[in-house]
Amino acid sequence: MRRSLAGVALAVTSMVALSFLIPLGALVMSLVKAQAVTAAEQRAAALAPILTLTTDPSALRESAASLDPAQQLVIHLPADAEALGSSKAPEALLERAQQGRESISQEIPDGWICLQPVVLPGDRVAVIENFVPEEELTHGVKESWAVMSFLAVALIGGSVLVADRLGAKVVRSSRKLAQASRALGQGDLDTRVDPVGPRELRDAGIAFNAMAHRMTELLAVERELVADLSHRLRTPLTALHLASERMAGTPESARVEAAVGELEAELRAIIAAARTPLAVGPMGQGMLGTEPHAGPDTAGAGASCPRCEAAEVVRRRTAFWSVLAEQQNRSCCVDLTQEPTAVGLSDDDVAAVVDALIGNIFRHTAPGTPFGVRVVRTAQAVELVVEDGGPGIPEPELALSRGSSTGSTGLGLDIAGRAATATGGSVCIGRSPLGGAHITVSFALAPQAPSERGRRISRRRPAWPHRR
Repeated sequence: MRRSLAGVALAVTSMVALSFLIPLGALVMSLVKAQAVTAAEQRAAALAPILTLTTDPSALRESAASLDPAQQLVIHLPADAEALGSSKAPEALLERAQQGRESISQEIPDGWICLQPVVLPGDRVAVIENFVPEEELTHGVKESWAVMSFLAVALIGGSVLVADRLGAKVVRSSRKLAQASRALGQGDLDTRVDPVGPRELRDAGIAFNAMAHRMTELLAVERELVADLSHRLRTPLTALHLASERMAGTPESARVEAAVGELEAELRAIIAAARTPLAVGPMGQGMLGTEPHAGPDTAGAGASCPRCEAAEVVRRRTAFWSVLAEQQNRSCCVDLTQEPTAVGLSDDDVAAVVDALIGNIFRHTAPGTPFGVRVVRTAQAVELVVEDGGPGIPEPELALSRGSSTGSTGLGLDIAGRAATATGGSVCIGRSPLGGAHITVSFALAPQAPSERGRRISRRRPAWPHRR
């Protein structure tokens, strides 16, 4: 924008300067020429009274020298007398002035000639000639043009400088607004702008600050609402605790008490996460738009990002779900790699993904449906594979959108997708060899710690046993 404004100022000022400079230059040249010609005519007219009084050559030469030190005055006496001075007048013009007794002032090849006839006693005619050389006709014109050109250049330069400064002010304000917008989009909810610049940009800055403030308020209210709703679930949990205590001594008592304890721990984690600062909540990279991990080679990525062993978290969560699977007669196959599986997510984030995917199997398939969980380490990622023997997912693309599937909110796959995106991975849905859904969640590997480098064990892919 600065360059455009400077270009417009340069073009406009140049046209204005030229529109004045060209006529003014021509006028200066015309004035200098008119002054030189007028001065020559006045010198010739001043010598005429002297010529009427005397025709003595020595007196006339002395008078001409006093009137014109440049010795351009020439006196042509009547009859065949020799001219007093060096004549530059053409013979035709001189004869015309003598015979026609006509004052002549016109341009000749080397300058300007002025012929002034003077009638002497006895009806004789003498002619006074005054020649103005070309350099006198343009004396001082070049200097005047140089001064005018300098002023025009100064005017153009000043206008371009002023336009550039004004453009810089506008660009600085718009750049700050753009930087604040990018920072807000990347999750910095405290970013604000100082409204400066033109009135329109100041209004935009004020509106941006109001939008950011309102966004922060709405997010805070939403998170507090989530925490309150989670807290309200503690009432039925208390009832379940009392029921499990009444069941003390029965075979199911220990299992019910363990399940209630797990559920209460999950609620506490949800409440704590909902009430953490907005920019550092669970899976904050995916929710607030910060840059995802670029992969294992990202310099310094592990210094400030969460980190966990995905295989270990999957092992713990599948152990929990295996108890419920046994109660519903579901065969559960778990295959976990022995290689390091560090990913840039917290334990709670990975556990949320596992619980969401396995929980979908329990909700949308009949009891007795088998399922399997597998963790595989590749060169650049850790893959979590969950498959089942249910009816499958008929429209995988729609299933990845929250609330688009009939009879489902789509929240489970949405959680998995956000977690994968936060690390630079992806989610893929296909058909399982068991006959149902085959969901692969890919997490990019977190940067290796110095102590881990060089200690990778060779990968092995054990056979995938299926039990029905």
